[in-house]
Amino acid sequence: MNAPAKLIFALVCTLAFNTALAQDDRDDEADVLLTIERAWEANRKGDHDDFDDMLMDEFMGWSKSSPAPRSKTSTSRWHRLNDEIGKVLRYELYPLWITVHGDQAVAHYLYSVAVKGKDGEIRMSNGRYSDVLVRTEDGWKFLAWHGGKDD
Repeated sequence: MNAPAKLIFALVCTLAFNTALAQDDRDDEADVLLTIERAWEANRKGDHDDFDDMLMDEFMGWSKSSPAPRSKTSTSRWHRLNDEIGKVLRYELYPLWITVHGDQAVAHYLYSVAVKGKDGEIRMSNGRYSDVLVRTEDGWKFLAWHGGKDD
């Protein structure tokens, strides 16, 4: 193979490899977003077991409504109490940025949510979250998050 043919072959191989990597990154980003959506949907449905399964045992999340970060156990208890206080009627997520680096991901997004309280009143709020997820044998799971409703 002559020099120009070798160069063209190398460029084609590089382009194909980079295209495959970019596709893998897009697939990972989509999977991360689906995991976040699944967590919100489990919360809306009151499916505590599914929600708890999405948190790593080492999970530590800090909602803006909490005075300190909460463990998986604490987060689970507070989610159950929130279901007794009110019910999520609808939510919408607005992904801003998802970065995947190997088996770790960081996702930044905004949200809107409508919650119906036990008093029957519907309250709307908007907020933001940054989530840290880790790829496991069972798919992506939350390791940490921070955020909550805007003031």
